[in-house]
Amino acid sequence: MAVFGVLAAALGVVGLIAPDALLTVMGFDPVPEGGRADGDHTLVFLTASSMAALNMGVYYVLAALADWKPFFRWTVPFRLLTCAVFTLAVLTGRAPAGFLGVGLWEGLGAVVTGAALRYEKRGGSGAASGSGTVTGLRDTP
Repeated sequence: MAVFGVLAAALGVVGLIAPDALLTVMGFDPVPEGGRADGDHTLVFLTASSMAALNMGVYYVLAALADWKPFFRWTVPFRLLTCAVFTLAVLTGRAPAGFLGVGLWEGLGAVVTGAALRYEKRGGSGAASGSGTVTGLRDTP
């Protein structure tokens, strides 16, 4: 959770400071200075999205520092939804192929978070939990 939070916050800062760099990372071609049409609000949207990413990143880091498991659980279905929406955006032509990486990052993060939560719920590594189990099976003498 903390790693995702730091990455989200960092990308938010990049989007606020260098929006064209963030567009390039996501697979979009930046528009040259002065090349935007009147009424093109791409930079406004990017500023809002970047600020949201910065805030979200901080929330994730704070939740990780507090070991707030309910928050971790809440993120799993919504990150899977984000993965689906972003992937569909690429498949339907609303976003360039490079944007698929953003969706896959969200999906992978959701799966890893869900697996880690499940692992911890089942007793973790055994030694840390004092349960005498590894992967849910009792050790045999």
